[in-house]
Amino acid sequence: MTKKRWFQTLIALILVFLLIYLLYETRFIFDPLLKYIGAVAFPFIAAGLLYYLAKPLMKLLIKYKTPKFLAIVIVFILFILIGYVFTMFIIPVAQDQFTRFMDNMPGMISGAQEVIDYVEKNQNIIPKEVYDTIDDMMANMQTYIEGFMTFLFSFISQVIGFVFALVLVPFFLFFMLKDDEKFVPFVTQIFEDKKASNLRSLLYKIDHTLSAYIQGQLLVSLSIGIMLFIGYLIIDLNYALTLALFGMIMCVVPFVGPFIAVVPAAIVGVFQDPMNVVWIAIIMIIAQQIEGNFISPNIMGRALRIHPLTIITIILAAGSIAGFIGILFAVPFYAVVKAIIVHFYETYKDTRKNKEDALI
Repeated sequence: MTKKRWFQTLIALILVFLLIYLLYETRFIFDPLLKYIGAVAFPFIAAGLLYYLAKPLMKLLIKYKTPKFLAIVIVFILFILIGYVFTMFIIPVAQDQFTRFMDNMPGMISGAQEVIDYVEKNQNIIPKEVYDTIDDMMANMQTYIEGFMTFLFSFISQVIGFVFALVLVPFFLFFMLKDDEKFVPFVTQIFEDKKASNLRSLLYKIDHTLSAYIQGQLLVSLSIGIMLFIGYLIIDLNYALTLALFGMIMCVVPFVGPFIAVVPAAIVGVFQDPMNVVWIAIIMIIAQQIEGNFISPNIMGRALRIHPLTIITIILAAGSIAGFIGILFAVPFYAVVKAIIVHFYETYKDTRKNKEDALI
């Protein structure tokens, strides 16, 4: 019985759960390590995101015989210029529009309440309980929106502040760009040739997965944000820049982000002119079609191969466990885990096939 596949799998699962239980019971031993990891996690992740954004430019500069140190300096100057443009020209306008939006929020809610009251008094089909629920929601709508928008802009400002103020981020980024080619040889040097080759292949697959996701998702978000801004300007929508920035940020969340992105624009548009809801829907559909047919296939390709239903499930689970941070990192984490599992499964199949061929 001990040679049966199901028995060996059962024993392996029992040992894994036992190991997890022992690690949980002795977690106090790992507290100093976890605190250290927590201290460097944000600058390391932020530097990693910037590294993958800078990687294509680095490759292009090196391809044209630019010395690596000079290429790194050019990348840092470019990031500084982008930060300067955002700080001096984009953020002040968006902040002014956001302030005016919040000032006009009571009037918008009052108008919506009047419409609901009118409909409620002139029909008898919809149960009273539905209107009670809507009234309660509308009464607290401003509080909900103010709380969400305050949290969102606070989160964004904190992230931007950490990225540009924390000394460790440019420090980590510099050495990631300088020594990225040394990482794989350093990790694989302690293994024999066959295992080193296998590990090298795995690391390259992980790098490809992260590169495809980060570069692709951020470029998709930027492209949709620009298209939304142009569309909002064409229909003369109020608070166009703020709403486009919100859409760009929400599109970082895969699949469900674009649907969330147009909700504030639709709310603003319906009070400005009810026909705007149609135009906003058309703008989003056009942006989605351009992104889905031209941008994503060329940038992300089929590197991730994750079904939309899987993405929705992952996002819902991660959001309930870790909130907005979990939503942001759930899909790339899943993609990396999937790449690792697929790699080891393919390695197992190749090893088994080689053994069968040897026996024959």
